[in-house]
Amino acid sequence: MDTQRLILLFIFSFSLLMLWEAWDKQGRPKPAATPPTAQQGVPAPAKPAGEATPKPATPAAVPPAETTAKGETVRVTTDLIVAEIDTLGGTLKRVELLQHRDSKDATKPFVLLGPEHHYEAQSGLAGDAGPNHRTLWSVQPGERALAPGQDALEVRLSAAGKDGLQVTKIYTFKRDSYMIDVALELRNAGGAEASTYAYFQLTHDGKPDTPTNSVASTFGAQSFIGFGVYTNEHKYQKVHLSDLDKGKSDHVKQADNGWLAFVQHYFVSAWMPPDALPRDYVTEKRPDGTYAGRLMIPASIAPGASARITAPLFAGPQEQRRLRAAAPGFDLVVDYGFLAIIAWPLFWLLQQYHALSGNWGVAIILLTVTIKLIFFPLSAASYKSMAKMKLVTPRLTKLREQYAHDRQKMNQAMMELYKTEKINPLGGCFPILVQIPVFIALYWVLLAAIELRHAPFILWIHDLAALDPYYVLPILMTGTMVLQTRMNPVPPDPVQAQVMKYMPFVFSIFFFFFPAGLVLYWLVNNILSIAQQWQIQRMFDRDKPAHAKR
Repeated sequence: MDTQRLILLFIFSFSLLMLWEAWDKQGRPKPAATPPTAQQGVPAPAKPAGEATPKPATPAAVPPAETTAKGETVRVTTDLIVAEIDTLGGTLKRVELLQHRDSKDATKPFVLLGPEHHYEAQSGLAGDAGPNHRTLWSVQPGERALAPGQDALEVRLSAAGKDGLQVTKIYTFKRDSYMIDVALELRNAGGAEASTYAYFQLTHDGKPDTPTNSVASTFGAQSFIGFGVYTNEHKYQKVHLSDLDKGKSDHVKQADNGWLAFVQHYFVSAWMPPDALPRDYVTEKRPDGTYAGRLMIPASIAPGASARITAPLFAGPQEQRRLRAAAPGFDLVVDYGFLAIIAWPLFWLLQQYHALSGNWGVAIILLTVTIKLIFFPLSAASYKSMAKMKLVTPRLTKLREQYAHDRQKMNQAMMELYKTEKINPLGGCFPILVQIPVFIALYWVLLAAIELRHAPFILWIHDLAALDPYYVLPILMTGTMVLQTRMNPVPPDPVQAQVMKYMPFVFSIFFFFFPAGLVLYWLVNNILSIAQQWQIQRMFDRDKPAHAKR
């Protein structure tokens, strides 16, 4: 019975933790918004050559003519994405992922960058000398769709800054890739050296795409949404939007390597300049309430000279193979919670089983069997303890009746019985404690892995990352829990007996809000546990007559 109490304690503790997080997020005071200005969002002018790297924070002035101009939309199509570039700013304003469906309407592709969340990839030169993401750029003629057999296509835009600085912005789209090369070619046609800073910026309103259809959204255990900064020295650093609300940005500010990303559930975008290129990392909350993260890269161009600054942009799903190939440490953007050290090998094993079966549901079943085999000795110890307790339950009940008015003598008699029968009442606790971290880690794997998003299993289950539409798996799960409870020893205490009787129904409420993939894991795990417990119980039932004579 101590095992059942431990499980119950874990359930309620986990629930309270998630409820507290949800309450904290809901009740956290929001800072007063500053009225937006027409000049917001443009990085501050660069300091003259020889001065320290600037810390841009104050918006710079932009000529009114540039802010009121209207641009045209350049639509680019590849085998994986549809991108839209606005010539007003030369900004990547929209990216559709053709191989991933919309969260609300499965007939439409998922929109990663787009106006709904003020989600844009902006670039230009800092300060009002420009050109920047408020300048009207001219687009050069060229192909706009990746033709069969073509590996890449370019979109070139040009604009002029002050003092004879000419800038060409080049977007290069590639086949079978979510990486978009973005380059700024600078040519100084003036008579003096031009010292400036190129910036590459991501903006977002900080709101999640859609609520997750799981217990995660119900109780606040949502995946991370915010900026991520990675350098070789400091590794991966998360920048929470709540910290930016308070004016904090606790991350590395300068480096000559690394990347800056905006991370959300299942998807990510990131600027990835080449190594050995000095850059500043800046994150902030802007006056209009949106958030911005940018890289600032210094550039000095002598009269008549040219320079090229490149910062590839990844804008796509958090598919492990693509993340690992994109940049060092980029796979860390997948949010596996605080037990990531356990979650990574679990996901690797899940991938191997998927490679064999071709079905993520089958892969989950095979992973469940594997975990069950690994913990077989521990589970056996737990079930043996339960079986022994079940055999002596009638005698424990008699002791409770005999010493109903003397609790001290009752406890002494019970301990003597445990000693005589060589029963450790806590024998089933340790195996459960060891397995709990694995269960939690697997929960985060199934919650965060985009490979399971819209992944079908069988029949009515078309999305393992969503709820079972007919609640068949949760109902079957409830049935297995009821069966397991009846196989366990009945507590001598009538109150405890009633609690354990209704516990499966209370616990099953959670599974009606869990993703189908996670419920499938628990269901298979329960079926295997019932089979193991039944076999062990049969072994102990052979000794039941001997116990009954005592």
